[in-house]
Amino acid sequence: MLSSAQLQQRRKQRIRTKLNKVSVGTPRLCVHRTNQHTYAQIVDQEGSRSLVLVGTVGKPGSSLKSGSNIDAAKFIGKKIAELALAKGIEKVVFDRSGYLYHGRVKALADAAREAGLKF
Repeated sequence: MLSSAQLQQRRKQRIRTKLNKVSVGTPRLCVHRTNQHTYAQIVDQEGSRSLVLVGTVGKPGSSLKSGSNIDAAKFIGKKIAELALAKGIEKVVFDRSGYLYHGRVKALADAAREAGLKF
């Protein structure tokens, strides 16, 4: 029997494989969430390097009361979109990293869309 971490890793790999087949050359917006924080980064699929990274840890997220709620996810979504647009990235592919498209993940995606990212 597989643990929940192993099952999540399988979902994550399955999603990334499909995204790589469908969208060659388009940067990927990856989401990671923990019990205390939320992170988002835009990764160049060809070079496998991080172009933009934002999290609730550090300067941008220091003004938040909690890094693990929907308000924090909305803040991260807006911030990642602003930084991406400043670097000239307008279109990305959303990688939910095996998490359900619900709650913080959905709030982050919606806020990024509202701020101008297309996916």
